[in-house]
Amino acid sequence: MESLRNLPLLDQLKDQSISTLVQTSLIALIGVLLLVKLVQRLRLNLPPGPLPLPIVGNWLQFKEGLNPRNLAELANKYGDVCMLQMGQRKVLVISSPEMAKEVLQTQGVEFGSRARNLVFDMTTGKGSDMVFADYGEHWRKMRRIATIPFFTNKVVQQSRRGWEEEVDLALNDIKEMPGSTTSGVMVNFRLQLMMYNIVYRMMFSRKFSGLHDPLYVKLMTLNLENNRLAQSFKYNYGDYVPSLKPFLKGYLKEVWETNQRRLSFLRDEFLNERKRQTGEKIGVDFFLEAAAKGEISETNVLYLIQNMNVAAIETTLWSSEWGIAELINNPQIQDKIRNELDRVLGKGVPVTEPDIANLPYLQAMVKEILRMHMVIPMLVPHMNLQATKLGKYDIPAGCRVLVNAWGIANNPKYWEKPEVFNPDRFLKEKIEPTGNDFRFIPFGSGRRSCPGSLIALPILGIVLGRIMQRFELLPPPGVDKVDLRSVGGQLSLVLASKPRVVLKPRQI
Repeated sequence: MESLRNLPLLDQLKDQSISTLVQTSLIALIGVLLLVKLVQRLRLNLPPGPLPLPIVGNWLQFKEGLNPRNLAELANKYGDVCMLQMGQRKVLVISSPEMAKEVLQTQGVEFGSRARNLVFDMTTGKGSDMVFADYGEHWRKMRRIATIPFFTNKVVQQSRRGWEEEVDLALNDIKEMPGSTTSGVMVNFRLQLMMYNIVYRMMFSRKFSGLHDPLYVKLMTLNLENNRLAQSFKYNYGDYVPSLKPFLKGYLKEVWETNQRRLSFLRDEFLNERKRQTGEKIGVDFFLEAAAKGEISETNVLYLIQNMNVAAIETTLWSSEWGIAELINNPQIQDKIRNELDRVLGKGVPVTEPDIANLPYLQAMVKEILRMHMVIPMLVPHMNLQATKLGKYDIPAGCRVLVNAWGIANNPKYWEKPEVFNPDRFLKEKIEPTGNDFRFIPFGSGRRSCPGSLIALPILGIVLGRIMQRFELLPPPGVDKVDLRSVGGQLSLVLASKPRVVLKPRQI
């Protein structure tokens, strides 16, 4: 009987023993993981970086996401080449022109692949597009097929009159908006339609009738939803710690379904419609011709169209928004641009693409926008498929490589007063955004540089130049300067609050 009365006590002791065993095992596991990391660091000469925690690594230190500013702070502490352990993923951060050149150009083959995440795998068909394709034969084909109809000087000359026409239509509409000359208007929505019409005319020889065109509304809805899901930092925990991926089941289902709806929409409303047409060869016909030859699939064609939606449209739009905001806050720069345009072209003569070469201050202003407000601030992430060396450091295979191009372009080590918006810096020193000067690489450099610079730069020059010719840009009543705070996503850095603009017509 006595032994029976002691059974609860025995059970309690047993539970305590099990609990102690579990705790001891966890401590031992953590100790083993730390030891493994230490041995790895001793065996390999890895770049410096903050000490990672077991399992989560440095993720909790950067749980709001990696952005150009916190990466610049990281470089100040650990150097121009440093490494983060984000869960199970290693992230290599590059923060100097010298190391950027090494990664993007000198060792461009070794670091030429793309680092995707679990959401970008879905939205690009695991690199079935051009932008996120791994370095190799598929990427070379996609790059060649996309370049011929869109990214050559011949195409620029064939398309520029269409660009200029769309810019004028947009500015005419903006002028007629209620409040444009008094309380101010939001111009970004009309500029967005302008950019879509420019690119969709090049791709499909089609344009949207206005902001309320049902086809445009549907396309914008799908693109905005896809961008919201892909740019979010919410899914990072499942990306960095794959064992947590099941908790993202609902989120990933939404990503998958949204992307499938967008692909179906592009196929049904644009691609199939173009197949039924005849006439002069246009942009997307080059994609379809390559698919007919068996070089790529129709799915690849759809992903190329999606690339154009972001790479050619959204990034140029975001740069235009930054440019308008800076011009509102810097009326003396507006005056300099107008004086140059009036002197070189004559008052009332609209700037065209060939004119831009003779307008150095307008060019300098566009470059300063791209330097100070780089919309893809860490470029599209690179990756090394094989283990390699970078300088004195060992770089394990599969590192996600972030080149902090914004950090380099805003570093006082390389730029005088980088926090000041000052186009004159580009008149004093000849620096082009072509990828040859690694202090200034808004379009990247080397094999994986963005070919879209060939149309983005002249379109920005035409848009901002014609705005300056027709209007004086002012902040809304009661406001001295517009808010220039930024907001970032997985890849982008955009104006957080779109400003209202008062457009005072010039007397010409």
